[in-house]
Amino acid sequence: AAPGYQVKTTLQTDEVKNVPCGTSGGVMIYFDRIEVVNFLIQSAVYDIVKNYTADYDKALIFNKIHHELNQFCSVHTLQEVYIELFDQIDENLKLALQQDLTTMAPGLIIQAVRVTKPNIPETIRRNYELMESEKTKLLIAAQKQKVVEKEAETERKKALIEAEKIAQVAEITYGQKVMEKETEKRISEIEDAAFLAREKARADAECYTAMKVAEANKLKLTPEYLQLMKYKAIAANSKIYFGKDIPNMFMDYAGSQTKFAEGLLRPRAQRIRSSAEILRVTYLPWGDLSLRPSVAQVVAQTLHFLHLNTGLFSICHI
Repeated sequence: AAPGYQVKTTLQTDEVKNVPCGTSGGVMIYFDRIEVVNFLIQSAVYDIVKNYTADYDKALIFNKIHHELNQFCSVHTLQEVYIELFDQIDENLKLALQQDLTTMAPGLIIQAVRVTKPNIPETIRRNYELMESEKTKLLIAAQKQKVVEKEAETERKKALIEAEKIAQVAEITYGQKVMEKETEKRISEIEDAAFLAREKARADAECYTAMKVAEANKLKLTPEYLQLMKYKAIAANSKIYFGKDIPNMFMDYAGSQTKFAEGLLRPRAQRIRSSAEILRVTYLPWGDLSLRPSVAQVVAQTLHFLHLNTGLFSICHI
């Protein structure tokens, strides 16, 4: 072999074991093993070996690990070193080592640092284990709560979707009913308009007919014709009563109205064998009263008129 030192320049792992560390709270803990992965650049071998010998890793890595780790622990609590900041220790050591090596031994490169979980006092460890157990239970409970909340949220969203669906269906149904009612209203308005038009046309026709009838009656109903109709109406009665007990019975003869009930008359009409009617008029006085001549004349003239115009009466004096 050639004289001199054999220096490895490929990737290598240095192990630093049982590193003590005191926390800010005064608790002493120990790191069983710290692994430092590093390599040496060939151009820097001569200077590093010259300055730090062939065991350069002890001066530059091992001693530096002890120093940096104690610096870290001294400003942090056990809770931070053991639990909260443990995942940051390896990266912090790597950065601190590389920063010093860049100044003290350029060419020595730190690839990675791996730190094992530190050993802590048994009582504290049990407390941490119990705490982790409780934390685990808490996490499990929290997860269960999240699951329940998620299920409730799912049910709520499902109910909301169902309610929105029902609301949409109700809105559509309501719209259909409104359209149906509007259609029925329009149909009713059309029917009402048609009915009013028919009734108006009918009323106009009846009014026109009544006007024409009135015009015809105006021409037809002369005083002479009305006088004839009055006598015919009287002739249609089989009995005619005159007297104060029926004061509304009048006869209009020669343009004047004369009451037949000036005295108490009791006319009687009897049927005889012939087809003609014989009106027997008996003048029966009531007490000292007797039929006045003027009334008798009117009765005689009326009966004579009926006899001549209708032929339904024959006159017989008793």
